[in-house]
Formats: sequence, C-alpha cells, structure tokens
Amino acid sequence: MVDVATSNSAEPVDLTTIPISPDGAHSKPQHDSVNSASSDNIITVFDDPENFNVKHQLQNKWTLWFTKPPSGKQDWNELLKEVITFESVEEFWGIYNNITPASELAQKSDYHLFKTGVRPEWEDVQNKHGGRWAYTFKNSKANDEVWLHLMLAAIGETLEDDDDNEVMGVNVNIRKAFWRVGLWTRTAGQSPKGKAAEGADPKESQKRLERLGKAFKEVLQLPAQDMVEFAGHAESAHTGSSRAKAKYSL
Repeated sequence: MVDVATSNSAEPVDLTTIPISPDGAHSKPQHDSVNSASSDNIITVFDDPENFNVKHQLQNKWTLWFTKPPSGKQDWNELLKEVITFESVEEFWGIYNNITPASELAQKSDYHLFKTGVRPEWEDVQNKHGGRWAYTFKNSKANDEVWLHLMLAAIGETLEDDDDNEVMGVNVNIRKAFWRVGLWTRTAGQSPKGKAAEGADPKESQKRLERLGKAFKEVLQLPAQDMVEFAGHAESAHTGSSRAKAKYSL
C-alpha cells in the first residue's frame, strides 16, 4: 500500500462538470441508495443494483480526475479537475457507468485515476521522483475495454507485489492521431533511500519497475513485439514533454 499525503487541491467538482454520457442522461451512482436496504439481510450489488447494504472496500481510496480540452491559453491547473473519490467496488462501478467512455471523449482530454492524495502531475511531491510506463495506440479510437481493465488492475492492486509500494495511478490521453495509456510509479529506478548499502541489491528498484512494466503490458494484452516504455518525470519536466527519452523498454 502506498502512503500518500493529504491532497491540497481545490474542492472536487460535480460529475456534471465533465462530459455527460453519450445519451445525454445524468444519473446518480447506484451506491447512493445503499442506506435504503434492510440491514437485516446481506444484500450485495449483484442481488439488487439499487438497494444493497454491503459494499466491498478497496485497499486504497482512489480519485478520478479529468483534463478538459483547452479553449485557449490556459494553465494545466485550470484544465485539470478533481471529479470524485471512492473506496469501494460498488462506488467505482456507479461512477464508471455514469461518465463518458474514453472512446467518446473530445481530443486533448484525459482521465486520471490516482490514489487519493496524489495529484496527476509531474511536480506533485509524491510523483517528482517517479516515472511512467506508457503505450501509444496509433490511428485508432480509444478502446474502452483496455482502459477499464487497466483501472481494475490498479484499484484491485494486481499490478505489483504487496511490498513494491510503486503504483500511484493510471491515465488515458485522447489525441487526434493516437491515444495513450500510462501507469505512474513512485520511483524511477533509483536505489531506495535509507536502505543500507551493504547487502542491498543496487538493481532491485529497476527489477521492481520491470515487473510492473511486464504486468502493465499483460493487462494491455499487447503482442510480444510491441514495446511499452518507461520515462522518469524529471526528464519529462526537463524536456517539457511527456515523450521524454525512454529509460526502460519491454
């Protein structure tokens, strides 16, 4: 589990501030009716999608962020919106089923799903020493199933070993000629701080990131010849581009 600091961002915005579902409907996540169910019987969302009284807690709290397309010269902070925080399986599905699919987002839009307390920015104190595994799908529309599977792998804590303490969040970028998914990490392959040099494996951090990269590639179900690439946030910030030179490739 990653220990994260309390977020200092602005108040979360309502779901109505991001694109509505393609059919134009607005509806509340299904978990809002949880208290209406009888407490005498255990009812899950699989028994009754509207009147359940049991929620399946996630290991961490997660926050969904949205980057809206720029309408002029705007700072990143003006475009990045904190949407909603959740901590159960049922809440996730309630949110996912009531927002626009990635495939329907406008160009230059992004979704970010990060552990609560971590902003999806290179400069965030918990990201600045980290990096990102990424893969770019060219000349195609975003695949909602791929993005969903990546989110589920993140919130289900299946991408890393229990003691790895690396995953910070995942995101999807929608662009004119491509769409890209990323897996953000706490470190960028440097040796762990505070660990005694004697007896420590200097390449353990790299091995940990490579395990993550392989898991990331498996979730995306990519052919063996397709490469996922890792770049550090410091390098990306220095070049001013998310396409910084790859540090690792798998």
